[in-house]
Amino acid sequence: MNMRNTSLLDINKFTPYAVGFDRLFDQMNKYLDSHAQSTGYPPYNITHVDNQYTIEIALAGVSKEDIEMLVTDNILSISYKPETSDNSSESWIYRGIANRGFTRKFTLADDIEVKEASMNNGLLTVVLERLIPETKKPKVIAITSR
Repeated sequence: MNMRNTSLLDINKFTPYAVGFDRLFDQMNKYLDSHAQSTGYPPYNITHVDNQYTIEIALAGVSKEDIEMLVTDNILSISYKPETSDNSSESWIYRGIANRGFTRKFTLADDIEVKEASMNNGLLTVVLERLIPETKKPKVIAITSR
C-alpha cells in the first residue's frame, strides 16, 4: 500500500524545471493545508464562462450586513460570525437550520479581480474576472519586405 502525504506538494520534483515559481508552490501548499480541515459548510458552487468566474454560496438566514469579505495576498476570505443570543425565553423544539459561523477562503490567481458581490434570497454571488494585460494578449505581427 502506497501511503504518501497528500497534504504537502513536493516541489523538489519541479525545481529543476520551474524557475521563479516559488510563490506559486507556497500558495498551493497553503491551500492544501487550509482545506485539509474544511467542513464543507457553507455549500458553494463555482462556475466559469470565458474570463469570468462566479462563486455562489448558500447562506440561508444570513443578511448581507453580517458577511465580511476581504481580499488579502490573493486570498478571498468570506466570513460570518453569528450573534450569540442569551434569550432565555426561546425554547427550541427542533433546530435544523444551521446558524454557525464560518470562514471560507478562495485562493485567487494573480490576474483575478473581484468585480462585484450581491446577496439575493440567501445566495451570496461573487463575480470574479480574469484581467489579461495587453502584454499577454495575442498580437499580430506584420511581415514586411526588405
